[in-house]
Amino acid sequence: MNHSGNGLPILPGATLGVLGGGQLGRMFAHAAQRMGYFTAVLDPDADSPAGRVSHHHIHTDYADVDGLARLAGLADAVTTEFENVPAPSLEKLSVARPVAPDAGAIAIAQDRIAEKAHFTRCGVACAPYAVIETAAQLAAVEDALLPGILKTARLGYDGKGQQRVSTRAELVDAWQAAGCVPCVLEKLLPLEFECSVIVARGRDGQLVHFPPQRNLHRDGILAVTEVHAQNMPKTVAQAAINSARSIATGLDYVGVLCVEFFALADGSLVVNEMAPRPHNSGHYTMEACDVSQFELQVRTLAGLPLAAPRQHSPAVMLNLLGDLWFTAGGDKPVAPRWSDVLALPGVHLHLYGKIEPRRGRKMGHLTLTGATLENVRAAASQAATMLGLPALSAADFA
Repeated sequence: MNHSGNGLPILPGATLGVLGGGQLGRMFAHAAQRMGYFTAVLDPDADSPAGRVSHHHIHTDYADVDGLARLAGLADAVTTEFENVPAPSLEKLSVARPVAPDAGAIAIAQDRIAEKAHFTRCGVACAPYAVIETAAQLAAVEDALLPGILKTARLGYDGKGQQRVSTRAELVDAWQAAGCVPCVLEKLLPLEFECSVIVARGRDGQLVHFPPQRNLHRDGILAVTEVHAQNMPKTVAQAAINSARSIATGLDYVGVLCVEFFALADGSLVVNEMAPRPHNSGHYTMEACDVSQFELQVRTLAGLPLAAPRQHSPAVMLNLLGDLWFTAGGDKPVAPRWSDVLALPGVHLHLYGKIEPRRGRKMGHLTLTGATLENVRAAASQAATMLGLPALSAADFA
């Protein structure tokens, strides 16, 4: 091994491990390999996107003791590519190897109740909410929180585990439909737009961030991200950056962290949730910035210096779901019009190596970059039309 005495920095030639074999793990592996690292993936799926491109694939469950021991034996440091990996597995690995982010940060991100309490401790505003863990707490919910969104405290992502409720009766039904598990009820607020900020923080406390991303969701799944200097009022952008930095610092976080926000009609900002990993809304950084979110994930894990990223091109990212393979209406998947799309200027196609397209499954993304925002938007609109995506409206990003 080529470490210094405390294990850091971990220099190229070493092996970096990742728990999780999805597309985020795949892009982390690509970034690490480009910088000269070997990679090891632990994932239960034999055909996982990251496992198929990595030097080592430990094909086992995330809680498997023998598998974790093998990963610790192969890797000089370990990260995770999604937040629902068991926190005790990270705790176990951290005994033998540097792990970033740590189990404590992951555990908070896995629980909306703990997450909101952390935001409040950091002085970052949330939407008004109530914790519902018991029938008594359900009965005590204030009328002012309705209409609202009932969210399960655990295992919710991409709009899953969420129900809109307008009345107290709907709230009771929704909680029972959720299995009476711990939930959070959030008041519905007049939303102007959604945005996110990605920060990277090293073990030495050094912290850098990307420009705030403006996001459009459809059916609870990120559909479009637009990033350029005019994508939101400067006061909102700065508030989002300050809040994301406070949240990362308050966790003593190490790694890449995405914080999602709601910008409200009155110009204020409330935090929605955090993702302790690279994020879909940051994929544009691979082409539009001089350092990507995945390279910063490598740097934070390996204890290398963090260069402040610089965006050199306006960018639009389109999420590509499996639905695109079924636009003809049949049951048999048909490849989208990649040749036509790739004829457009400034197009960068990323497909994640998932063998079977399924409706709602994230299959890839398309990033469009160019010299001017007008050029990028025009190409993005053409690409969306060619792929059968909903038309991009200027009103979505006004």
